[in-house]
Amino acid sequence: MMIKLLQPVTASLSSKRKTSYPSFSLVREHNNLFLRGFMILLLSCITIQLNFCISSIPSSLKALPLEGHLNFDEVGLSQASRDFGNRYHTQPMALLHPKSVSDIAVTIKHIWNLGPSSQLTVAARGHGHSLQGQSQAHGGVVINMKSLIAPEMKVYAGELPYVDVSGGELWINILHETLRYGLAPRSWTDYLHLTVGGTLSNAGVSGQAFLHGPQISNVKQLEIVTGTGEVVNCSEEQNRELFHSVLGGLGQFGIITRARILLEPAPTMVKWIRVLYADFTAFTRDQEKLIFMENAFDYIEGFVIINRTGLLNNWRTSFNPQDPVQAHKFKSDGRTLFCLELAKYISMEETHAVNQEKAIMACANIALHATHVAQGSRPGTLAKN
Repeated sequence: MMIKLLQPVTASLSSKRKTSYPSFSLVREHNNLFLRGFMILLLSCITIQLNFCISSIPSSLKALPLEGHLNFDEVGLSQASRDFGNRYHTQPMALLHPKSVSDIAVTIKHIWNLGPSSQLTVAARGHGHSLQGQSQAHGGVVINMKSLIAPEMKVYAGELPYVDVSGGELWINILHETLRYGLAPRSWTDYLHLTVGGTLSNAGVSGQAFLHGPQISNVKQLEIVTGTGEVVNCSEEQNRELFHSVLGGLGQFGIITRARILLEPAPTMVKWIRVLYADFTAFTRDQEKLIFMENAFDYIEGFVIINRTGLLNNWRTSFNPQDPVQAHKFKSDGRTLFCLELAKYISMEETHAVNQEKAIMACANIALHATHVAQGSRPGTLAKN
């Protein structure tokens, strides 16, 4: 009897359990569906809002009160999407042609206020001679610094001469202007058709760097537009940390809109020498010797020549081109050659005669190790264009 009574009770409990499980599973499934639906709806709202923000960005940029203008044309944007390195091609959303520093500040401040959700980046572009896309801004705003109309270039002669220039000014124009006062910048780049802001954002290195340091070591003061759109003056005495961060900072700490560049008296004559080597050890030994030699040369630079016979043929100025022995030295196809380029600034004053003589003797000494020495004299300051 007990067994008979227990069997239906057990069966009844089991039946109740079976009926309760589907009910719990159904609630859980409904909860999961609700959560999924809520997340999809939330993500959709965020996406719609983000797309709306992004789609409204061009309109907000167009509404900015600018003296210059923003270009959204495909041709202009395409030109701003490449640089000298020709390795990276990233098209911006807009190209700013500023007429004033205020245009740059207003644009950057607007982008700052949009916040990180806009995903807008900004890049300053001079002549676009960057090698790895530094003057490009994917989907952002590129600032054409060449269009910046700044106050006239001002040269200040005196015991410590300097020149005030726009960040979009070319070094070749600075040279022409300062030479009118018998002055020239202390340190150069090898190519002078570059902007002040571009080279100062990197370093500005050439043959005078061993004597005066790179261009960034010869700057007295800067005007900067910061990442928040503020226009700030900085120097060794004022905003010192910003001053040293911007110089050589690759544009990550601010955009250089004006600079005060130190000058020196321009020479009346330049003794220009190129020394060609086939042996690397002799090349480096002579270069180090000349760098550490006091008052020997004002410009010393070394470089490598590979498969550039056409370039070398342009240097045939100090030997008979019919001489097959000499001509062979100027064949670089399939060879690696090394060159020292030297310059001695010559003044007509007698006080410099000793230093000039020392430079000539130094050249005679290094000629013993060289494959060929080509030299000549040029009026004015040394400038490779």
